[in-house]
Order: sequence, then structure tokens, then C-alpha cells
Amino acid sequence: MMFNPIINKYADVLVNYSTSVKKDDFVIIYARGYEAQPLVKEIYKLCLINGANPVVRTSMDEIAETFIKYANDSQLEFIDEMSRVEVEKADVMIFIGAPSNIKNMANADTNKLAKRSKATHPILSKRLERSAKGDMRWVIADYPTNALAQEASMSLEEYSEFLIKSCYLDLDNPVEKWKQIDNEQKRIADILNKTTKLRITGDKTDISFSTEGRIWIPCSGTMNFPDGEIFTSPVEDSANGKIYFDFPQNYHGSTSREVYLTLENGKVVEASAEIGNEFLQSMLNMDEGSRFVGEIAIGTNDRIQDVTGNILFDEKIGGSIHMALGASYPEANGKNQSGLHWDMIKNMKNSGKIYADDKLIYQDGKFII
Repeated sequence: MMFNPIINKYADVLVNYSTSVKKDDFVIIYARGYEAQPLVKEIYKLCLINGANPVVRTSMDEIAETFIKYANDSQLEFIDEMSRVEVEKADVMIFIGAPSNIKNMANADTNKLAKRSKATHPILSKRLERSAKGDMRWVIADYPTNALAQEASMSLEEYSEFLIKSCYLDLDNPVEKWKQIDNEQKRIADILNKTTKLRITGDKTDISFSTEGRIWIPCSGTMNFPDGEIFTSPVEDSANGKIYFDFPQNYHGSTSREVYLTLENGKVVEASAEIGNEFLQSMLNMDEGSRFVGEIAIGTNDRIQDVTGNILFDEKIGGSIHMALGASYPEANGKNQSGLHWDMIKNMKNSGKIYADDKLIYQDGKFII
């Protein structure tokens, strides 16, 4: 439930700030779900006004479900040429999610999901590679739907207000606010980029990573919207210790709870979940890179405080960290390859601490530098 003034402001931020669409850009707008039509139409219009060449691609939740259910191994491994061309040629990609059912894949065959993720990994890698080189801009955003609201235990009106505030769309000039956030996060990233070791402690947690030669990247409304995190990809064989994730961990419509991991020389060697353990194990066994850490990040959006079941928002929770298993980010100098990228979120507000080169820099959900 979004009204025209907010929709217009939302589209303006995505087109003119997040992706900076300009004349002659080839822009692909991917829309999942029909409810996002008002936002997609406004994005399309602004792209035309900017002199770009926009194309809209739409999909339905049921298509992915049907594909995983009926596709054989050959079909699971097939990648159409259109997808290859688009990721190689597009100047801008804008992804708008408006799911009508976020649990449609909850009972999908996990082996098939793993095979499909592995097959499509080169497409994702190409997008990240071009983005890291500055050859493509992209952003992921959502439009409020009943499905997203129900998963967050909110009414549609409440969820719409939550999305608007999380994106700072309630302000007269949200771009100015995101620029302020960017300045502060760059300050912290600059400090972290001068360090080489990170240690995280907390409830059932004591884990360390090497970040030598890696880049900490501040996120403030480009690539993800809403945003609010600072992340890097740690050295692949460096993670050692234990980490406990108290929040529900959602991936592909399935949920694992009370996740506890032990890592040695970068690799998960022990893993358990009180709920969803079978799904956890199947994802960890996806491929050779799925047991390694692809990302470590610190959530900084204080307008997001509770888990909603939507990773676009949940990984940004102010006072949290998340650790992704699987594919790393080339822009952070990460090298791990995998069809998996599962962001697991941990609450840091109660006794959580982060040390950089043995200096305490973060405590109880807040930076202290």
C-alpha cells in the first residue's frame, strides 16, 4: 500500500541516486510479482525521461516453483542465452521484488535447488565482476505486499510504513540522508581498511578472520535499497572459531533456527540447527565453496530493529552482524566461488563485541570509534 507521492520519490531515488541512470544506458528492470506495477511503471518512465533505453522483464513466484518441481538435471543446468547477453550488455539492472508467496519454495527439493544455484552462479559472478569494475550499476528493492507483511507479522499498512521509514522515504530529501550515512560509513570503512584482523565475540561466539588485502565497503543505498551495512570478504582460509546465530536464518523460503557453526582454517567443520538442520546441511554441501565464508558484515540501519523474514531488510538490522557462507565479493578482493550465498544474522546488542587488530571497536550493537 503505497501512494503516488511516495512511489514517485521511491522511483526517483532508485533511478537517479542508486543507479544514476543516464542517456543511452541500457536498463533492465526485473519485476517479480504484479503488485509492483505502480513502482515499475514510474521507474520505466524516469528512465525514458533520462534518455535511457529501458526494458521490463517480469516473473511469477509460481514459475520458479514449477521449474524446480519438474526440471530434470539437464534443464537445471541450462542457462538461456538471453540471460547471458543481458548480464554482459546491461549498463543498469534494477530488481523489484513484490512476492505474493514467499514460502512457495519452502518444500522444494534441496538437491535441485543446489544444482540450480550452482548452474546460475556464473551469471551472478558476471554481474558482480562487472559491478566491481564499474561497468554496471544495479540495485535490489522491494514493494510492499501482503506476503511480506504476513512474514513480518504486520498488516500491509504497517509493513508499508516500515519499508518507507527503513528507506528514509518519509523525509523530504532521502538522498541527502543517504549521503550523510555514506560519509559516516566511509569513515568507519577507512579505519577498518587499515587493519588486518577481525575478532567477533558474544553469546556462544568467539571467531576470528584475516582481512589482510581485503577491502571494507560501505553501503548506503546503491545495490541494495534500503541499505545500511559495512562489509568485506575475509581471507578464505582464515576463519577460526565458533559462532551462534540467534535470529531465524531464512534462505530460498526455508528457515533454520538456532544455528551453531564451528570453523577451522576458513571451513565449516561442524554445523547444527535446532530447526531446519536437514536444509542447513544440504546447503553446506552444495559445492566446494559453500562451507567457506564469503562475507562478514556489520548492520547499521537503526530504523530496522526486528527480523522480518526478508533478507534485504534483516541483514541491515542496526546492532547486528551477518556472515555469509559461499560466494564472496570481487569488489572486496574476495576469491571464494560458490552457488551459495547465505547471509546468517546475529544479534550483537547483548554483550556482542568486535575487535580490529585486538582493539575494541564495537560493543553492544554500536561502533565506539
